[in-house]
Amino acid sequence: MRIKHWQDSVSLLLGVWLILSPFALGFAAAATWITVVLGLLVIMFAVEGFIVPSYLEEWGELLLGLALILAPWAIGYEPGSATVSSVISGLLVILFAAWELATDREFITKWRDRWHHPAT
Repeated sequence: MRIKHWQDSVSLLLGVWLILSPFALGFAAAATWITVVLGLLVIMFAVEGFIVPSYLEEWGELLLGLALILAPWAIGYEPGSATVSSVISGLLVILFAAWELATDREFITKWRDRWHHPAT
């Protein structure tokens, strides 16, 4: 069984921040809904990491972090707090997901074995 990582707890807190930030910082409507939905998805992947540990949540979080970084330009956020919060949150989500993958011995062993001993 895979060891649970502290990064899942941090991701959960980032998801909560993403849900609360539009109301705390006064985002416009489009930025609010996109941020809340992405925050709920970050929470969902973090909780999945607690309940059924796998590597799906880290890969999902990497994609969500990328979506958070690109959302201000793809959706057209007004410059300001929504853009800064989304980009910083996205970078943090990516950082913690990548950190978890990079420090998980079971994942590293499987990855190394796959590349060094490919199935025939």
